[in-house]
Amino acid sequence: MNYFPLMMNIDYKKVVIVGGGNVARQKVQALLPTKAMITVVSPEVVDSLQHYIAEGKVTWKQKQFEPVDLDDAVLIFAVTNETEVNDAVEEAAQHWQLLNRADAKGRMDFMNPAVVRRDELVLTVSTSGASPALTRKIKHDLAAQYDETYVAYIAFLKAARQQILEKFQGDEKKAALDQLLDPKILQWVKQNEYEKCDAFLRQLIKGE
Repeated sequence: MNYFPLMMNIDYKKVVIVGGGNVARQKVQALLPTKAMITVVSPEVVDSLQHYIAEGKVTWKQKQFEPVDLDDAVLIFAVTNETEVNDAVEEAAQHWQLLNRADAKGRMDFMNPAVVRRDELVLTVSTSGASPALTRKIKHDLAAQYDETYVAYIAFLKAARQQILEKFQGDEKKAALDQLLDPKILQWVKQNEYEKCDAFLRQLIKGE
């Protein structure tokens, strides 16, 4: 199956996870950087999920699954180890609701890629289920290559871009934006030499 890669805004939208095991915990942890309204439906949950529930980051419905649990959900994860329950979740899911079954035995509207987050820089990896081990390896490699330095680097690029958009138009704007990718800037950030980054930007804004 050829999946369509997509970045979704699920802030303040309901996401339902049916199941309370380690896979449910993984899904919750993947969702936490967003502002999604996360609901877990399961008679029991693992201890690591209890922590998020106690902090109010997750709503826990301590019960067996019922179709009404999916009302208004945008994303649905069926992650129990019981095929019958996952089947019931799939049957209850409406056509407009996106469903992910961890057992991959039925409807599969989307898959979760492996993610490396550096604040506003988001890198995703997927082998479409062909080799989860390779997916993990590539994620590890990317995490090492794009380390925490990129948080400050992206923040500088974002602020610099805004100044350039306010100053230049047309070809001048494009040329200035291209210059922001000068490798020296990343190197200065890695060395905590932010004054050099600021001086570079001032010269760029002056057209020097």
